[in-house]
Amino acid sequence: MARSLFVPVVVAALVLTPAPVEASGRAIPADAVITWNLHAEEAIWTVARQNPWVQGRSFSMVQGAVYDAVNSIAGKPYRPYLTAVPATGRESGGAAVAAAAYQVLTGIFPEQHDRIRAQYDTFLAGIPDGAAERGGIAIGERTAAAMLAERQGDGAFGVEEFPVGTLPGQWRPTPPTFANLGAWTADLKPFSIPSTSIYRTAGPPALGSAAYARDLNEVKEVGGVNSTVRTADQADAARWWHDRRMTQWEINRQLIVSQRLGGVQAARLLALVNMAVTDATSACFNEKRHWGFWRPVTAVRLADTDGNAATVADPEWTPLLVTPGSPDYTSGHACATGASMTALLLFFGRDRIGFSATSADTGSTRTYGAFSQALTELINARVWGGIHFRSADIQGARVGIEASTYVFTHEFRRS
Repeated sequence: MARSLFVPVVVAALVLTPAPVEASGRAIPADAVITWNLHAEEAIWTVARQNPWVQGRSFSMVQGAVYDAVNSIAGKPYRPYLTAVPATGRESGGAAVAAAAYQVLTGIFPEQHDRIRAQYDTFLAGIPDGAAERGGIAIGERTAAAMLAERQGDGAFGVEEFPVGTLPGQWRPTPPTFANLGAWTADLKPFSIPSTSIYRTAGPPALGSAAYARDLNEVKEVGGVNSTVRTADQADAARWWHDRRMTQWEINRQLIVSQRLGGVQAARLLALVNMAVTDATSACFNEKRHWGFWRPVTAVRLADTDGNAATVADPEWTPLLVTPGSPDYTSGHACATGASMTALLLFFGRDRIGFSATSADTGSTRTYGAFSQALTELINARVWGGIHFRSADIQGARVGIEASTYVFTHEFRRS
């Protein structure tokens, strides 16, 4: 399924995209990029516990500043994202990465300043004092300042709640949390795409249609907490993909190592993937607000009100997973995974690259042989978990693919 989604959107870009090679200029180690991505994860998730729709903005800011810093030192072989800082190429790439990430993280999380400062001081202690270190720090500070200025007043943390309806098909908060969160994401200033409403879909199936009945009956059968047809592996996949400590972060770092990327390409990869995911998520949340479609738990329990003779209500039906506090259509996770897997496919120029990751929630490791394979499983997993209709997942993945393709073709290109 996901492989067929990939083909029509990305084939033209792939024809023009060779596999990445390290940029010319002073060699910059990938270790520094990975280390500060780990520090960013600690700040963004372990400490701040930012929700998925918030995480992307923070990661994109950090990785965008890091990219501009190392790209400047390498001689600007790629187009800068925000700024190209004059550099001799003799500056310390590690110091630049650390300074860029440190300044952005403490700008986002001033309450974590002392903890992140300790990480920064420890990292710099491993770099020889002198002009190279000072030059790298100066470059990182400038790219961080540009990023923090760019994201001032970008719409983050604005209107939090989605409109609530009471008619059949209209979204309303769902048990057990009855949360209503993240509506501001629909209006977040994009990092690259022209507008968060640019990828408007045709919307969810009409309540009286055969397509809607198929969606509802499928999720009702396989996605319920007491489903007798869902396999143990499907249940594990549903829980694995639902982990709020996104396994995507581990996948990104693993690919940097397994594909032997240098520092410039590592920074470019992380900036590309995170910005693609963030813009796709914003487009997806714009869809959610526009369509305001009810979640499966509401639809199954109130199926006697949908006017469809092929659906039957079950007032006690409960999904395997806790339903997130936003409308069903389109699926935010499908948007994000469609974007991330497409970004990786485009970056490396091929689909079939193996990778794996371990979920902290399940303790299980899942392994994939291709980016499209992972996207296919995600689409299924949201149905297996009982929290999305299949149409919301498929169309969400399409939004993610299109947004990611736009980011790839407009940002981080060779100069």
